[in-house]
Amino acid sequence: MTAYFDNSATTKPCEEAVAAMTSALTEDWGNPSSLHDLGIAAHRRLQAARLSVARALGSEPDRVFFTSGGTEADNWAVFSAAQKLGKRGRHIITTQIEHHALLHAMRELESRGFDVTYLAPEADGTVTADALRAALRPDTIFVSVMMVNNEVGSVMPISTLAKLTHRLAPNALFHTDAVQGFLKVPFRASTLEADLISVSSHKIHGPKGAGALWIRKGLSLPPYLHGGGQESGLRSGTEAVPNLLGFGAACEAALPSLRGDLAQEAALRDRLQAGLRAIDGVVLNGAQTAPHIVSFGIPGLRSQGIINCLQDQGVYVSAGSACAKGHRSHVLEAMGVAPAVIDGSVRASLSRFTTQEEVDALLKAVRDAIQRLK
Repeated sequence: MTAYFDNSATTKPCEEAVAAMTSALTEDWGNPSSLHDLGIAAHRRLQAARLSVARALGSEPDRVFFTSGGTEADNWAVFSAAQKLGKRGRHIITTQIEHHALLHAMRELESRGFDVTYLAPEADGTVTADALRAALRPDTIFVSVMMVNNEVGSVMPISTLAKLTHRLAPNALFHTDAVQGFLKVPFRASTLEADLISVSSHKIHGPKGAGALWIRKGLSLPPYLHGGGQESGLRSGTEAVPNLLGFGAACEAALPSLRGDLAQEAALRDRLQAGLRAIDGVVLNGAQTAPHIVSFGIPGLRSQGIINCLQDQGVYVSAGSACAKGHRSHVLEAMGVAPAVIDGSVRASLSRFTTQEEVDALLKAVRDAIQRLK
């Protein structure tokens, strides 16, 4: 049996997404900007996909702007906000535990003369309103806090943080990277209080190469990509119709059973956590309040050795973020986790297709790995 626990890196595309992509590649393969039947058909399907993503976000479809994925959506939010508001102030706030798509963009802004404050997390990987309150300044123009940490599953109080930002720094825009929160932590974009929200397709059983930036109604941003005027003139370039139709189909497929699926994921997460606590030498990392992420360490072992040993038994996990290969986890370091635990930490991430049998296989594989490696 194959037990896949790397869903925070990527999920297996669902049947509905594959079917939508296949149809787009073989039937409605026209350019959605072309004014003939094939182009018009592609445009209609693209707009239907936009509506599906908007439904999943709890938003009007005209607020959803398609991108190539979460990284582009994050970069768009960061750089467009800095361009728009840079004359009002040069102070930006984010956290030490963001995805590298955000952190590296912030480093670039620092090289351009912006002053970036990196909020430290609590020991469980959460970022508090008090930490943000202490950092906000009159010249703060942009705040970005991820919704769910991709390594330890801590869920941030985004609505509270956004309201606080708007009250204490009225000129600032609030962005959240919701890539790990979308269809995992219930929220509605229209009432979240954020100005900008990034989401991705391949974390929700859609294809890679598709994502979206949600932009609050009334917020005008400078164009991110210039060209033919696609995405309301904000993000030019011929749309990747097959990927985006797969994204929309994945959203549609998830919605009918979402509440039950999330409850099942949370129950399996709890089962996995309880099983790991019962294994001598295993340490759990962080809050793990999201329904799909469990981080644990085995002091004295190395992450790659654990991964290899589990893989030999058909169980697949990861060493934290898939975008940080070969580097010690910046998230666990910021949380103050002991180096011996960090060096032996792995992440198991679930999906709506994860089974109890897979959880039990993971627990058995961990026990076997400890015996074998120690």
